[in-house]
Amino acid sequence: MTASQVDTSSAENVLRILIHNGIISPAQSEKILHNQETIRQKLEKEWRSQKAHRMYGGRIVNPVTIIDVIAALNLRRADDPEKNIDEESLYQILAGAWDIPYRKIDPLKLDLNTVTMTIPRSFAMKHLVLPIEIQDGTLTVATSDPFNRDVFEDINRVSQMKVRVVLSSKTDITRLIDEFFGFKRSIAAAEMEFGTMGPDLGNLEQYVKLQPVDELSSNDKHIINAVNHLFSYAIDQRASDIHIEPKREHSLVRMRIDGVLHTVYKLPKKVHLAMVSRIKNLSRLDMSEKRRPQDGRIKTDKGNTEVEVRISTVPVAFGEKLVMRIMDPDILFQDLKKLGFSDHDFSRFSRFIQMPYGIVLVCGPTGSGKSTTLYSALRELSTPDINIITVEDPIEMIHEDFNQIAVQPAVDITFASILRTILRQDPDVIMIGEMRDLQTAQNAIQAALTGHLVLSTLHTNDAPAALTRLLDLGVPHFLLQATLIGILGQRLVRKICKYCKEAFEADVEMLANLGIRVPDKSRQIILHRGKGCIRCRGTGYLGRIGIFEVLPYSESIRKLTSAQSDLEAIKHKARQEGMATLREDAVDKMLKGITTHEEVLRVTWEAPE
Repeated sequence: MTASQVDTSSAENVLRILIHNGIISPAQSEKILHNQETIRQKLEKEWRSQKAHRMYGGRIVNPVTIIDVIAALNLRRADDPEKNIDEESLYQILAGAWDIPYRKIDPLKLDLNTVTMTIPRSFAMKHLVLPIEIQDGTLTVATSDPFNRDVFEDINRVSQMKVRVVLSSKTDITRLIDEFFGFKRSIAAAEMEFGTMGPDLGNLEQYVKLQPVDELSSNDKHIINAVNHLFSYAIDQRASDIHIEPKREHSLVRMRIDGVLHTVYKLPKKVHLAMVSRIKNLSRLDMSEKRRPQDGRIKTDKGNTEVEVRISTVPVAFGEKLVMRIMDPDILFQDLKKLGFSDHDFSRFSRFIQMPYGIVLVCGPTGSGKSTTLYSALRELSTPDINIITVEDPIEMIHEDFNQIAVQPAVDITFASILRTILRQDPDVIMIGEMRDLQTAQNAIQAALTGHLVLSTLHTNDAPAALTRLLDLGVPHFLLQATLIGILGQRLVRKICKYCKEAFEADVEMLANLGIRVPDKSRQIILHRGKGCIRCRGTGYLGRIGIFEVLPYSESIRKLTSAQSDLEAIKHKARQEGMATLREDAVDKMLKGITTHEEVLRVTWEAPE
């Protein structure tokens, strides 16, 4: 490397570029230089203990750079104090200054052979280079060190192709080297290994401690490596569900991220059975039973936090389909105020759960966030002088402050039967996973009549429909009048990605034609959308938030409740008393720039007038 090349990526030059672009101030530059050596030593110590694959004979082959130091300091941007200086933005700015194309690598668009057959893993990791594309005889190579020309000349000689260099972050390159040389090679090896013989999957395990992806040893069983990576990748991508779906010629792995399914991998069909068997093994299911559905669970870890993974298998046309629901405690247990309630709705719902006795219902379809609302409410109520008992099918997330009971029909523990026993356990608050039948509803009402606060869920489209659903189950209207406190209806909408959010002018008449009525009387209003960026996978959305309708069971609605209740009359009275519908709450979040009009239309429905 020449002196000029060394100078280009030196600490002084990098800091000069960042000051020129307004990313850091001169004072921040001095702080970085002052702390540079301390941070460097700290990072090297961490890498020695955690990143064994980056070391050869105890020597770190990917030395800590000034970019690593700046990213580790987590400083606020001088041009936008709301944002931190992260690794991604550093590389993007430097790419522009160095006149080198920046590339955020999409793993779904990489070819296994291009990545793994061009150069060996040891060379890729040592020099942090990743072949990502071959086009018209030119090999595109991503790197975090674009000035190491000797390396690119070596790749040129080996590949016999012209090399084009693009800049990518060190984290992305190391992660993708692990993924492609680890996971995808494991899949390829497993295809050969399991193509002719059944898998030897070892002993049953109840608790699975996942190895970090970068620590997966090449000596491990290929299929174990692949399954470990699948869990780690799903948690890293904030996926709520993993689907493994057998097709005629291959098997698809799809992940639900922010409520939408994304195809992540296409696996060889030969590997499907081995992966399903491994997961069934971990979740203590019957591996030999492939004709009937099964349910199980795995407990694993995410950093220092336990994560529950619920497993469901079902036979389909081309084999066994497997769905894994990831129950992340960071999502299930949240501050109630941060779920998305308006001030008015939050005040109403808080009054519901502070009542000494009665029934509070949370309504919505599967995947609408009911469990998060209930768990968050229970944690809000949880104090040392309160006895909280839950009945769930299955227990979604273990919490030591609650006394949680799992439904087990095989030993006659059902929602209905266990409620009689619970009343002898001196509860203050009872949470019932779901009111599925008349007997469960009757026992819940009995618990409320005897002085207990009961929280439960119903699968209905909105809050008022819960009343007619309970009446349809056979619950006498006078018992509802005596026990019901209030009903919460909810859905989840995707939030606009804050990193690529932009404003645009929308036509009120156009929105009205789509079915969205806005209170603004002007012809044009300002809405927001996400352009699509590297952080949101090009979708324009990042994360989800709840939309709610809160229906207090007031005296006037009690009077409308009868064996032949008129649902429209109840809705009309609820609106008169200040209930905002799901559509209205979604529109409010759209006008505040939280979500888009497309999400409002996707998630909510309103009958035409």
